Amino acid sequence: MSIQKIRVLVVDDSLVAREGIRRGISSDRRIEVIGMAGDAYEAVDLINELEPDVITLDVNMPRMNGLEFLRRLMAQHPMPVVVISSSENRVLEALEAGAVDFVAKPRGTSTTDMDTFIREIVRKIKIAATSRPDTSGPEKLLQSRRATGGSRGTQIVAMGASTGGTEALLRVLRQLPANMPGIVIVQHMPPVFTRMYAERLNNNTQLHVKEAVSGDRILPGTALLAPGDYQMRVKRTEQGLVVECKYQEAKVSGHCPSVDVLFDSVANEVGRNSVGILLTGMGHDGARGLLNMRRKGAMTFGQDEASSVVYGMPKIAYELGAVATQCALNDIPGALLSHLFE
Repeated sequence: MSIQKIRVLVVDDSLVAREGIRRGISSDRRIEVIGMAGDAYEAVDLINELEPDVITLDVNMPRMNGLEFLRRLMAQHPMPVVVISSSENRVLEALEAGAVDFVAKPRGTSTTDMDTFIREIVRKIKIAATSRPDTSGPEKLLQSRRATGGSRGTQIVAMGASTGGTEALLRVLRQLPANMPGIVIVQHMPPVFTRMYAERLNNNTQLHVKEAVSGDRILPGTALLAPGDYQMRVKRTEQGLVVECKYQEAKVSGHCPSVDVLFDSVANEVGRNSVGILLTGMGHDGARGLLNMRRKGAMTFGQDEASSVVYGMPKIAYELGAVATQCALNDIPGALLSHLFE
């Protein structure tokens, strides 16, 4: 029985890179490279002619850089794009512009480095092929709210996301006031990128956001992001709630950091005085942890299918009965604030 292949257009100004990516990803039986382009203008012609399912896009290109091309593409012809870049700063800009995911170019040239690079591209292409454009529309501007004591006794809000989550988290967090209960977050990202992403959140929200370090206290108005390659847990101490981050612990639900690890710790340490939120992402990480939180009395939210880039993690959570309230992305901040402060 024949399988339907994912039709991919490779866009990169380097002939060597194009050929290397084409040859590498074509070895997967689910992927067919239907064309290659050396710049944005050539890519536009091939998109119109070939109608690919997924595009791999280099950021640094002549004539029109990949970011500008990506912005124009998403405005006129939205489709799944996996960005390939050696520039960490450009990656977050690409995700903001609408890329589904990214793959960092290898720093080394060994066979192992290249094999890992190709495997990651193949994995991200398969995820991108299942994604959908963001249909949640413009954000709802919420009236500023201030707590008079965190009406339901909530001490902590735990959030988890994966593919599509960088923008989803930003859209939620920038609607939240500075007097929120402490927030802890897992977003599936590799090292370096989590620090940069935390800085971006800090610069674009009313919260104080930082990449977490073991011993950081979970305080009102503060959001702590799990660092890449660390499992992050919440612990109750004499000084209050803190995070514990352990380097290169075993992956849980396929990830380090894992949303399940974080959510399980919140369920066990905070229980009913917590809120769990699971956003867009491929796979099942966070679903069982969110169920654990709900069983311990926590309020739980899950992103709905229509507004998810990839309806994987929140779908599994919903099917398990872990989600008390399912919302479109733009409705989550209001629902959360209503639960906390009204």
